[in-house]
Amino acid sequence: MIHFVFTVVLVACSLVFTGSAQAQTVASLGGEPTNFFERLFGGSISPTARRVVFWPGNNRPGTIVISTSQRRLYFVLGTGRAIQYGIGVGRPGFTWTGIKTVSMKREWPSWSPPAAMRRRRPDLPRYMEGGLGNPLGARALYLGSSMYRIHGSNEPETIGYAVSSGCIRMTNADVVDLYNRTRVGTKVVVLR
Repeated sequence: MIHFVFTVVLVACSLVFTGSAQAQTVASLGGEPTNFFERLFGGSISPTARRVVFWPGNNRPGTIVISTSQRRLYFVLGTGRAIQYGIGVGRPGFTWTGIKTVSMKREWPSWSPPAAMRRRRPDLPRYMEGGLGNPLGARALYLGSSMYRIHGSNEPETIGYAVSSGCIRMTNADVVDLYNRTRVGTKVVVLR
């Protein structure tokens, strides 16, 4: 009898817990915890988690603005708001500024390291299929005819740091979110 009661209580608790987790999901980008587990364990996992912020600039909605010094990417929403994402940027000697346009978008992109990168890192392959082990991550936004991209990363611990060869790194979850908001032709402004 005790075993039966324990089983019933356990099943009831798991249903309540699962239902509560599903009911607590928040589709907000306000920086607050987005699901039951984040609420339970103290909020967002990353200090660079995406959130909606005040945007004082006069950029058109849909513009991407990258601040390499802040290590943040902003997707301008308009009406004084933007979505802020944490990013990884180029290490010293590999930073750049300018205006580019998203020329191509790819899901789970393949990767061919440039010759200059292979000279610095002879351990790199000439070509790598897209997938979980690929350094470009889940999505890539190609910037004009340059070799630079905004892309996901299989090294999320590098977000917030200057570690790349000039590309802009994001967590895979964030780059998927940005990818879904961005079209080919989007203006990208890269600031110091």
